[in-house]
Amino acid sequence: MASSKDAVVLDVDGHEVRVSNPEKPYFADKGVRKIDVVEYFVAVGEGILFALRDRPTTLERWPGGVFEGARISTRVDNTGDAFYQKRVPKNAPEWVPTAHITFPSGRTADEIAPDSVAV
Repeated sequence: MASSKDAVVLDVDGHEVRVSNPEKPYFADKGVRKIDVVEYFVAVGEGILFALRDRPTTLERWPGGVFEGARISTRVDNTGDAFYQKRVPKNAPEWVPTAHITFPSGRTADEIAPDSVAV
């Protein structure tokens, strides 16, 4: 986990949003860093919220960044470079809204249901 000195804190919609490892390459071949992606989403967030507001949302996580040949894990092969995170992260701030979902299998999960760009 990144130390606090490696993080930046942004004020987004009146919430403090901590971005760890802001200089981490996300699209290394294009020179795009994590903070660039965050700033882009803040800039276009209202448009994205038009589609996502208050709807359960699954995160597609790429911890090593996106690169040529990168692939997402599946149920059959969980050795990919990325994965889907259905559940709300344990360290999510209390102000992050959630929705309780029941899957056809009977399993349940609390998923993020964004209501602001800060989420």
